[in-house]
Amino acid sequence: MIVQRIKGKTDNCYLVTNGSSAMLVDTASGEVYDQVLAECSKYDMKLIVLTHVHFDHAENAAKLAEHFDIPVAFHPADEELFVSYDKQPLRSYGLVGKAVLGMSLKVLRETEVKKPAKFFYVREGDTLNEYGFDAKIIELPGHTAGSIGVDVEGRDLIVGDALDNWIMPATGHLYSDKDALKKSAAKIRALGRRKIYYGHGKPTLNS
Repeated sequence: MIVQRIKGKTDNCYLVTNGSSAMLVDTASGEVYDQVLAECSKYDMKLIVLTHVHFDHAENAAKLAEHFDIPVAFHPADEELFVSYDKQPLRSYGLVGKAVLGMSLKVLRETEVKKPAKFFYVREGDTLNEYGFDAKIIELPGHTAGSIGVDVEGRDLIVGDALDNWIMPATGHLYSDKDALKKSAAKIRALGRRKIYYGHGKPTLNS
């Protein structure tokens, strides 16, 4: 299987392909919908997985799912974010975090993320084998309560915003629960060698 980065304005989403089939992990923001749609249309789409329910990861989910007639998977603890971002307000650390949060708050509050019509919940250890992908779900709470990662073949790990690479790889700069986020970062490190695919920034190796 191959992980392909689709780069948005400041965010990433990822196509995980298995021959002619693909799943999309995160969907980027609405302003790059046409770009994401064009890349997905090259494949037989099976599934969308959301690492968490913020607009820059989930805004296109409902529309893409309807277009391809596929389900969307997310953690149940993030379902309330379809109603309001304020259900899980964010804080930040460091200069990078403060700058990113400052740019994000207004958009987070004003952007509606539509809940997909077809969806199902995923939790720690769930696999995506039935959709044709050797991948499993890893819970990585902290950025949001329901943040997850997708571990592809024990080799590639899509982490959403549990980690970020705005300038250099780091624990995610925005959090709803700082202690949980630190534990999630340690959990990723403990997995050993993986290629890490971030919600923001270029992929790197987790040594």
